[in-house]
Amino acid sequence: MHAQIQQVTERLVERSRPTRQRYLAMMSAAASEGPHRGSLQCANFAHGVAGCASAGDKQKLRLMNEANVAIVSAYNDMLSAHQPYEHFPDIIKQALRDFGSVGQFAGGVPAMCDGVTQGEAGMELSLASREVIAMATAIALSHNMFDAALYLGICDKIIPGLMIGALRFGHLPAVFVPGGPMPSGIPNKQKAEVRQRYAEGKASREELLESEMLSYHSPGTCTFYGTANTNQVVMEIMGLHLPGSSFVNPYTPLRDELTREAARQVTRLTPQSGNYMPLCQIVDEKAIVNSVVALCATGGSTNHTLHIPAFAQAAGIQLTWQDMADISAVTPTLAKVYPNGQADVNHFHACGGVPFMVRTLLDAGLLHEDVHTVVGQGLRRYTREPFLENGALVWKEGPTNSLDEAILRPAERGFSSEGGLRVLQGNLGRGVTKISAVAPEHRVVEAPARVFSDQSEMAQAFMDGELEKDFVAVVRFQGPKANGMPELHKLTPFLGVLQDRGYKVALVTDGRMSGASGKVPAAIHVSPEALDGGPLCRVRDGDVIRVDGETGELSVRVDQAEFASREPAVAPSDLGIGCGRELFGFLRTAFSPAEKGASVFTEALEALK
Repeated sequence: MHAQIQQVTERLVERSRPTRQRYLAMMSAAASEGPHRGSLQCANFAHGVAGCASAGDKQKLRLMNEANVAIVSAYNDMLSAHQPYEHFPDIIKQALRDFGSVGQFAGGVPAMCDGVTQGEAGMELSLASREVIAMATAIALSHNMFDAALYLGICDKIIPGLMIGALRFGHLPAVFVPGGPMPSGIPNKQKAEVRQRYAEGKASREELLESEMLSYHSPGTCTFYGTANTNQVVMEIMGLHLPGSSFVNPYTPLRDELTREAARQVTRLTPQSGNYMPLCQIVDEKAIVNSVVALCATGGSTNHTLHIPAFAQAAGIQLTWQDMADISAVTPTLAKVYPNGQADVNHFHACGGVPFMVRTLLDAGLLHEDVHTVVGQGLRRYTREPFLENGALVWKEGPTNSLDEAILRPAERGFSSEGGLRVLQGNLGRGVTKISAVAPEHRVVEAPARVFSDQSEMAQAFMDGELEKDFVAVVRFQGPKANGMPELHKLTPFLGVLQDRGYKVALVTDGRMSGASGKVPAAIHVSPEALDGGPLCRVRDGDVIRVDGETGELSVRVDQAEFASREPAVAPSDLGIGCGRELFGFLRTAFSPAEKGASVFTEALEALK
């Protein structure tokens, strides 16, 4: 095992000891009661089985030696990634019947798309939707009818929300069931060029719309490597998917058979099978470290600097940004997938994908092999990939070499010796940056600030020609408490245009960028946020700011006595109003700082020490 990975793991275990022990004690107590439906009053049980489609299912549920599997799904038919889930419950239920078990659709959780809400008012509900999904998951499982659970979700906040909820019922065995990416559309380079030309006024809206619809064109996950697809890699390397299943396209025979096998496999993990393996035992400190290695090795979404600490905490594990940065420092970047390259996730999968990544990272001592997974002990099982042979599902060893080293490389020949995730800190606070897609010549920017309180203000300044210069855009009052921490991805084309014109530009914000953020240096998730009186609320136009992705410096070059004496800027008065945002005001006030996951559950979970 790499010494630094081992060191981070050991300090994570020690730091988490009180909360982890309390968590495992809670899960043990929940599990010790046996099949919960067996202890229900007769009327309660009758309510729980009244909706069963067949008398056979009802009879099986009366017998405690048959497993009842909860299905929790993020299906809706507006999101391309989740549309395929329409058919999964029927596939799962039949597979379980054939296996002698029962499946009940326990509940649906909301699923919103950051791609649809990007730059719109609805984006301010995005991060809060993770907390709503976690609570909806808990409600779905609260009937105590279940011996195991299958979780159907893919996209940005949905997997983290499902994880938080599932881990509070961590005494149940669980398998996460992906739906797969849509087939490849137009090349990513072509899509990016049209976006940039539109930002410059050189392409019509009709041309832009045609380009986007050729990119996002059918059911399945978007094919760029943003938060949704980072979720898939993280889940697989944590051992929560079936091996090699993340990037099999929807509506294919292999995808459907993997879904059936997920249903069968989760029953093999129940107490009735004699091979009990609950979720709480799979998600431990080593699995969390492995998830961060996966994030860093692929140049994954910065949103996971919020999500992994949040769901780790739901398992009693106290992960910090410094842990993540220390892992990143020794984890080579192995993948170049858009926006960090021109390939998409289908190309990544075809040239070796997750099975090859697991193999090369294990061989380099960068992943913990001695972990539990949904298919048994040991992560080496995830070097295999699935195939159909005469209609039967089989696993074979995956490739020992990448089939295209322009997309995926072995650990000893990574694109970079590090993962590109860094902590930035200084007198402006503490944040994170991802430099894996930022060219070395753009990683250090020192320039006058241009301050905005809303991304639309900056967009307008660009349109008015006010930004043709070196500058650092400070976009504040975008933190979790201020307005729910929306992604500011719509600013990327404007900043990209200015960078291409030769200006030195960077972004500093207490908000988020997208999992698709790319070539422009950005200090994001800056804490304390401006609404809480963080330093960003005292920055003024013209203050010289240094964003140094090499040394990790984030500072303003102003006399500190003068800076501290400044009157803090006041947040816009219309924050959080309209588009249902006012319903989430109570959640925003409860959000923890970004480094603790920007979660409303932090205080409650920390109290369980």
